[in-house]
Amino acid sequence: MTRRKQSVFGWIWFVIWRAALLLVLFLLLFRFVPPPTTAFMLQSDYPVTHHWISIDKLPPQVPLAIVGSEDQRFPQHFGVDFVAITKALSQYDDGEGLRGASTITQQTAKNLFLWPGRSFIRKGLEAGLAISLEVIWGKKRILEVYLNVAEFGQGIYGIDAASQHYFGRSARHLTGNQAARLAVLLPSPRTRDPNRLTPNLRQRADWVERQMQQLGSGYLAPILDN
Repeated sequence: MTRRKQSVFGWIWFVIWRAALLLVLFLLLFRFVPPPTTAFMLQSDYPVTHHWISIDKLPPQVPLAIVGSEDQRFPQHFGVDFVAITKALSQYDDGEGLRGASTITQQTAKNLFLWPGRSFIRKGLEAGLAISLEVIWGKKRILEVYLNVAEFGQGIYGIDAASQHYFGRSARHLTGNQAARLAVLLPSPRTRDPNRLTPNLRQRADWVERQMQQLGSGYLAPILDN
């Protein structure tokens, strides 16, 4: 190997480990401090409305609705749900459409640091960041940040901003039905309104409420009580 190649590889390695160190420092900081913004907010085409609220101030049905709708295995997996991925691939092989298997942890990582769209590079970064969040933050903090950075409408970020926008009340006063109606916005938040759900989305919200009942109020207690 020539001296020039060694220099190039040395520079690349220097950049990689410096970037990794900076990322770890950011994750450690955001373990305790609310992120002031996210990659998705910075890329938003609309004025951003964002209110931070502690997960300890939310009624238990709010995080339960999000988990029941988005990622019911959230307490069990470690950032990447290989069971869900295997199931999605099996259904695809059987002729069904390829369904997403992103976890709440992956969606949190994507919202904070990455960009929209589908690519193997982004999915790889997303998976790596998700595992890092599980190690450094833990489940409660991941769920808290997700509830505060997920987009619930055009430029509306976080469950509290969404609750005030759609229902005129703080998220700390949301009912189970309202939480379920907000939860069904997440796959396509810019085209949905919890006060004007289509028949299919009303059925989806009813399904989320049934999932909340089946999971039970204590399902997330091991996470939220930490």
